[in-house]
Amino acid sequence: MSGVHGHERPSEDGPEEFDVVVVGAGSAGCAVAGRLSEDPTLRVLLLEAGGSDDVLEVQIPAGLYKTWRTRLDWNYTTEPQPGLDGRRLFWPRGKLLGGSSSINAMIYMRGAAADYDEWAELTGDPSWSYDHVLPLFRRMEDNARGADRFHGVGGPLRVEDLRSPHPWTRAVVRSAVAAGHPRNDDFNGATLEGVGQYQVTQKRGRRWSSAAAYLHPAENRPNLTVRTGALTTRVLVSDGRATGVEYRAGGRVHTVRGTREVVLSGGAINSPQLLMLSGIGPADHLREVGVDVVHDLPGVGGGLQDHPLVPVVSTVRSGTSLRLAETPVNLARWKAMGRGPLTSNLAEAGLFTRSTPELTEPDLQFHFLPVKFWKQAEIDPDVEAFSTLVVLVRVHSRGTVRLRSADPSWSPAIDAGYLTDERDLDALVSGVEKAREIASVGPLTSVLAEEWSPGRAVQGREALRVSVKNTLESLYHPVSSCRMGTDEQAVVDSQLRVRGIEGLRVVDASVMPTLVRGNTNAPTIMIAERAADLILGRSVDPALAAAG
Repeated sequence: MSGVHGHERPSEDGPEEFDVVVVGAGSAGCAVAGRLSEDPTLRVLLLEAGGSDDVLEVQIPAGLYKTWRTRLDWNYTTEPQPGLDGRRLFWPRGKLLGGSSSINAMIYMRGAAADYDEWAELTGDPSWSYDHVLPLFRRMEDNARGADRFHGVGGPLRVEDLRSPHPWTRAVVRSAVAAGHPRNDDFNGATLEGVGQYQVTQKRGRRWSSAAAYLHPAENRPNLTVRTGALTTRVLVSDGRATGVEYRAGGRVHTVRGTREVVLSGGAINSPQLLMLSGIGPADHLREVGVDVVHDLPGVGGGLQDHPLVPVVSTVRSGTSLRLAETPVNLARWKAMGRGPLTSNLAEAGLFTRSTPELTEPDLQFHFLPVKFWKQAEIDPDVEAFSTLVVLVRVHSRGTVRLRSADPSWSPAIDAGYLTDERDLDALVSGVEKAREIASVGPLTSVLAEEWSPGRAVQGREALRVSVKNTLESLYHPVSSCRMGTDEQAVVDSQLRVRGIEGLRVVDASVMPTLVRGNTNAPTIMIAERAADLILGRSVDPALAAAG
């Protein structure tokens, strides 16, 4: 679909002009366009390849997997993965307003304070440290629990507790405590480690995406133009400066100028793809696929990281999972009151822990789902079951994003590099062992029947190593393909400016120097908040913000 909102200059005298052109209306793009358009003197254009987010499966939290492999999804697949015996993995990425925040599991998670302190070290810029980004997290948040040192109210992003958690969710939290894990009721507070229920980006039981938070409230501003069905194909560069973009819409190629900045917010796949299509990237690779080299920037598309997961699935003795939650009664309850099983984000509770005691920070995250989750929801659950997703959140393996063709309509080649570093495999095996420990104690023992996968016959670390390779999937958290840094492989500097090209920034998860320990949506929106400050020339004093 194609749509236009807002007002723009007629184009009889050449290309339309805007002060800032933002490419990609995803988690970061909606936030940065919404924040920039708060300045009435700035003319902002937001381009999105997909369409509207006014879709029932988007708004109903439990319907999230029904958006995958549809027109709402870029529907990517990795290259065959040598570490997984040649398997290809499905990677959903949102292709609609709100991007992946419109199709994700809505978990509100920042990661560890140490993650941001590491970013500050890797970028040589203290403004990425935890003390400096915490005010941004507080500013963007409207937390139902209220404001405190770690949380804010009144921001655009609504954060709530789940309204109708499943009884098995409470049971698994108690079982993890019985297995020796500390209770943690706020993963975004003083510490990350422990077990508890997640907070989610929902408002009254409905998904609250970046589009709902930042874009829809801003759509009627006269200085903001939003175009859907617009596939950006090239960044225009003249004399070392980004001057605008070309995009396809309605069967035609259009050109727009960005007189002040061009901001790429396509995400960890589409941003490096667009840079390379524009001739900005590793020169040898660009020549191989027939793209003229505009600027040799070897790190574009390199350093790709993702969180891998291994499902541990058990059948249940009795009770009902979320498998059959989609009933007329539950739909009516959701519509009328925003309550019931359709408000579930599926992954209702979580745990952070360490694969070995000598680690200073957690490297494992567990998602607990009161439903069978298998082969990335390619087929609907067929039995009543409970799933523990063992996720590695401190990843040593690296991958790449590369072009297959100079044609912008071709999907890029995604090599996630899963398990190319043996340490990742060892940590995941330890995680499966810990998942089994939790299942064997506390109230969960009266819920669970048989372990369906890996299965009780799979015992010992060697057998588990084989099982991990056979069942590993993605948690859909790609980052770092246009990472910040000071070395030769860095793509952007600490102010998100593309090295060697003026007037061009990347603002999305691709700039993260390393993966955070946890879900990536909230950190991505925080990066957009920071980018808006940088573009507008604002600064946040962390001491003042903390005092507030």
